[in-house]
Amino acid sequence: MFYHGALESFDSMERSHGLAVSTPEDHAEVIVFRGSQQATSECALVLESKAIRYQLLVLGDEWALATDPAVAAAAREELTRYAEERLVPRESPPQIQPLPGAGVGILIYLGVLSGVAYGAGAGLFGVDWFAVGAVDSAGPARWQWWRAVTALTLHGGPEHLIGNLLFGVAAGGLCSWLWGSGIAWLSILLAGALANTLETSLAPLDHRAIGASTAVFAAIGLLAGYSWRQRLSLRERWLYRWAPLIAGAALLAFLGAGDGSGQVDVLGHLLGFAVGVAWGWIFALAAMPRSRELRWQLLAGGAAMALLVGAWSCALRSVSPD
Repeated sequence: MFYHGALESFDSMERSHGLAVSTPEDHAEVIVFRGSQQATSECALVLESKAIRYQLLVLGDEWALATDPAVAAAAREELTRYAEERLVPRESPPQIQPLPGAGVGILIYLGVLSGVAYGAGAGLFGVDWFAVGAVDSAGPARWQWWRAVTALTLHGGPEHLIGNLLFGVAAGGLCSWLWGSGIAWLSILLAGALANTLETSLAPLDHRAIGASTAVFAAIGLLAGYSWRQRLSLRERWLYRWAPLIAGAALLAFLGAGDGSGQVDVLGHLLGFAVGVAWGWIFALAAMPRSRELRWQLLAGGAAMALLVGAWSCALRSVSPD
């Protein structure tokens, strides 16, 4: 940066930094700026953006910008505004202090999905786990609350399971790093369940869906919404402020849009991401985590496990064994 300190006017900037503003006799135009090559180039871009014609001059060891006398005052005003904007201190995003214990939540996540995959594949308790646990928009199943939770733990095959294990570990681990393992996984579970509930209401009557991918995209949305809200108040270019949301949407388009075969739950992915963004926005406003005490992580993690166990208990008891 070539401006330091407060500016009262363009003339005061000239006095404090040695940037001359004059009208030499050997130039028909008015010199509105003198300085280094870098500073002069930046100021030239300012004038270009305002469609002010200028001439670039090399005066010994200095560079200068000269304009027609008729627009000299306007040029100086624009350069003064630019200098004042450069002097405004830029805010930085809040410093993040990672919370420990992310590995515990990841291990539980791996254990839950693997355990449900085994139980569903073996048909434990003589029940078709997919029939009682999938999101189903048809008939009475539409109103069975537990399906919004149980569907997040079911998968159609090894490839489906492994993909959600890998992406879930990555997204869930980052959420745990930000908010703690218990709060992060409870939030991911609730956001995914809410997305499934919305999907049941919006999807056609013949719609059925399973998979943790809705929760994975909810986790991505949580990260995107949280970072997006934190950056919106910064004095930065719009692309920097909106970058988290753009990156999240790009991941959604790349990973969640499917191949057009109809086998991918695109609506669930979209709703999961949208709910996650809203949830992350609220977390940023609430300055989460409000406390770094372990007890809150344990309570949240316990609530998540209780919800999973309660949902599957209701699902497995909803039908009698054959």
